Amino acid sequence: MDRRKLRSGTVVLGGMGVLAATLTACGSEPDRRCVDRVTQEILPRYECEDGRGSGSYYYGGSSHKNRVSGGSFDKSAVDRGGFGSSRSSGG
Repeated sequence: MDRRKLRSGTVVLGGMGVLAATLTACGSEPDRRCVDRVTQEILPRYECEDGRGSGSYYYGGSSHKNRVSGGSFDKSAVDRGGFGSSRSSGG
């Protein structure tokens, strides 16, 4: 009888982990940084907030030495990945 309880508890805990991972992947937004469109340099957030600053939001990608690459200024062009994603890399 003890073995049966242990197995059912493991199934419940495993199922909850999958559910949590699914909710996290589906509800997450891509990374967003304030960036200068010309130099690709990361700027302070206030440069993007009121629309009058010199920056634009850059989504996804990565940063190295205060510059961004691999993302887009178009939020809809950035695939967040996660469960059910058909994300692939191409060159």
